[in-house]
Amino acid sequence: MTVLDTRALNRATLARQLLLDRADLPVRDAVAHLCGMQAQEPQEPFVGLWSRLRTFDPGVLSDLLTRRHLVRTHLMRRTVHLLTAEDVLAWRARHDTMLRQRVLGTYRRELDGVDLDDLAAAGRAVLADGVPRSMTGLARVLAERWPDPGPRALGEMLVAALIPMVQLPPRGLWRTTAGVRNVPLSAWLSREIDPLDPDGSDQVGETLVRRYLAAFGPAATADLRAWCGLTALPAAVAAVREELVAFRDERGRVLLDLPEAPRPDPDTPAPVRFLPAFDNAILGYHDRSRIIDDAHRGLSVAGARVVLVDGRVAATWTVEADTVIVTPLRRFSRADRTAVAEQGQALASFLSDEESDRVRVAASPD
Repeated sequence: MTVLDTRALNRATLARQLLLDRADLPVRDAVAHLCGMQAQEPQEPFVGLWSRLRTFDPGVLSDLLTRRHLVRTHLMRRTVHLLTAEDVLAWRARHDTMLRQRVLGTYRRELDGVDLDDLAAAGRAVLADGVPRSMTGLARVLAERWPDPGPRALGEMLVAALIPMVQLPPRGLWRTTAGVRNVPLSAWLSREIDPLDPDGSDQVGETLVRRYLAAFGPAATADLRAWCGLTALPAAVAAVREELVAFRDERGRVLLDLPEAPRPDPDTPAPVRFLPAFDNAILGYHDRSRIIDDAHRGLSVAGARVVLVDGRVAATWTVEADTVIVTPLRRFSRADRTAVAEQGQALASFLSDEESDRVRVAASPD
């Protein structure tokens, strides 16, 4: 079995994630290819797409949200994701059990004794009036019947698990600040979510395996679980196994992949890329060593925005007064510093609507 070293896996990841070469894709197609984008921070997907697409107009993403072609909803790992309407309708039922379990993992004591089916029915009845509600607002209405759990536990279970919801625009629109208002997914898209396969097969699970590998492979089954949060995927993997090729990484793990998916030469140059907070190029794996050093792994779950240099996390970045500020995590060569500064200037211009191209690269650590 061929062994793929860390650099080979890095270049494959960059290629699948549209980070090796910016892609000539429409925004909607890029979101679909990426299997959605993590989006609990509303403005972050704009940077993620800017770093991946050759020409990106943020107004197009805003328009796709208002026209209901893209939606913001809880899905993979119980986090808010930006997804195509088609994908969330097809995938949501497959995630129901996981979403319930994850909320119960946090609020099991508070929700002890609450009949979740009754709670879901009561929540749907409240939402039937078509009025968008915040998580807290919905929970407070139902707290009269279920006073003990408290609004946070009730709200999380209702909005993140029991009732497929959409976070309405203007939240998530370009350069817009807005609170979260939720409506049922079926009402927003005028269509019920697809039911699970009645014959007990797992067509959705098999699709998720293929789509994940197209955007993240080669990868181990543990990486697949880390990305979506689903544990009951072995049967789906087994069902498509004959379609796939297998490799090993340097740690001996078996990695699966689509036969024709890109696996670039490890020596392919990788340009500087600025990634937003919680980007799935990092979070989409259990073993993230292909893109981030173990010493910096905590950055990926702390919401730090990071800079890739030669394909790996090498710095963090923030914005202050329309200035992109880069803080290296390791020593930069002169060429690295120049490339980071140039890409930082382009990012500053994008974020400020071309009013500023200021960038400051801090001194490298000793």
